[in-house]
Amino acid sequence: MYTVALVAQKGGTGKTTLAVSLAVAAGQVGLTSIIVDLDPQATACNWKDRRKGDGPVVIDAQPARLAAALVKAAENGVDFAVIDTPARNEQSALAAAKVADLVLIPCRPQAYDLETIPNTKEILALAGNTPALAILNAVPAVGDRHEQARALLNRLQVPVCPYMLGNRAVFGDAGAVGQAAQEYDPRGKGAAEILQVYKYILSTLVQLSKDKTKQEHHEHQSQSDRAAG
Repeated sequence: MYTVALVAQKGGTGKTTLAVSLAVAAGQVGLTSIIVDLDPQATACNWKDRRKGDGPVVIDAQPARLAAALVKAAENGVDFAVIDTPARNEQSALAAAKVADLVLIPCRPQAYDLETIPNTKEILALAGNTPALAILNAVPAVGDRHEQARALLNRLQVPVCPYMLGNRAVFGDAGAVGQAAQEYDPRGKGAAEILQVYKYILSTLVQLSKDKTKQEHHEHQSQSDRAAG
């Protein structure tokens, strides 16, 4: 099971929008997905209440029960788990970062969002330096703010997804009726952007898994060599 966590200490960065979009995208390609909502405001859970039809499953959980919830999800055949965390809550962010394969940092290209990135990096360090990827969100149609934001994130040594999400009404409109953008307007630009971001995240997860397996094999071989010593 792949697990991603949406973490950002600034509110309004688009964590829940991205969480539901990714979970739906996974379902559309045949994966069983789940959203674990750690936010006391239960935004993802409320989205699910408005949703018609099956999947993705959305559950609410406390940080202390997160690991157990993920174990149960894996036992039940879940392929793709998305953890939605609240803003300004280091306990939830740290718990999510510790169990995630990849932390996603939604970030609008503006100073208010970017200035909280160092705080998020501190949480990632406490979690054991979980791999992270910034996702530029709500990018204006004109101007070069996204390039400026990308340059700053690079200086902060935070990898940035090469694909970004525009400042589009479809994301809010879709959420209001319990849908993701790719369901609300399948041929729209928002749908295309989500698909690009999802594919890149999945490819990153696959590569991280391969790297982890290779590292574990190397460590096991080293232990065997020492034992044979």
